[in-house]
Amino acid sequence: MIQKGIEPNTITYNSLIDGYCLQNRMDEAVKAFKTMVRKGCSPSIVSYSILIHGYCKNKRIDEAMSLFHEMTNNGMIPNVVTYTTLIGGFCRVGRPKNALELLHEMQGCGQHPDCQTYAILLDGLCKNLHFQEAMTLFHEMEDKKLDHNVVIYSIWIDGMCNAGKLTNARELFNTLPTKGLQADVQTYTIMIKGLCKEDLLKEARVLFEQMEKNGCSPDHFSYNTIIQGFLQHNETSLVVKYIKMMVDKGFSANATTATILINLLSTNQADKTLQDFFLKSV
Repeated sequence: MIQKGIEPNTITYNSLIDGYCLQNRMDEAVKAFKTMVRKGCSPSIVSYSILIHGYCKNKRIDEAMSLFHEMTNNGMIPNVVTYTTLIGGFCRVGRPKNALELLHEMQGCGQHPDCQTYAILLDGLCKNLHFQEAMTLFHEMEDKKLDHNVVIYSIWIDGMCNAGKLTNARELFNTLPTKGLQADVQTYTIMIKGLCKEDLLKEARVLFEQMEKNGCSPDHFSYNTIIQGFLQHNETSLVVKYIKMMVDKGFSANATTATILINLLSTNQADKTLQDFFLKSV
């Protein structure tokens, strides 16, 4: 292109930077960005956003924030997408409190977080066990009357299950229809996992069957989740039954299920039914 006398413009450089970021070749992405500046081609807000997203994806959040400050110092106003990307980056590296601070900064600048922003931050707070902050954030969403989709509720139900608040999680799950929402396969799987964790296997089985009756077909994760619950409580006959069902549906055991199964068999704690089934299956 250059040999033909065609000068690259901002769009050209953005495409190149984005390509490097997609391949996680961040050093080359940064080099292309610096070349763009050196050649007198001013970066746009898109240029900065692409590189910030690449840094966040590769868990280089401090470099992402440095570029963010450079962008704002150059008079560019970050939008919701840029803020959401950085919030996700902080959550990805286990710094949800920094993400929460950024949310407040975002709101102070007049930018209104959308449902995706809240979903990413809520997930990060729950996964990093900041349950109180997550609860405050969820209620903030309710107060602002933001559209709560089933993804938000799934994240919150999962957070409550992990925090040992199964009763609250169950109540919220059961109220979804009153909110005009239908639980999807992810929501059901999260709830089944929470029930298995508390040794409520009968209730987990009922919910699994209810999922199918409600027209929500279990997927690969659903089967592996309930099978892992049975394995952890040595419910051999149920393990065999659900593995057969899973295989008939065209799904297979994931690495976690296989590891638990092999460990159980290696300790000779599994009964003959499971041992025979395993030998026939390998």
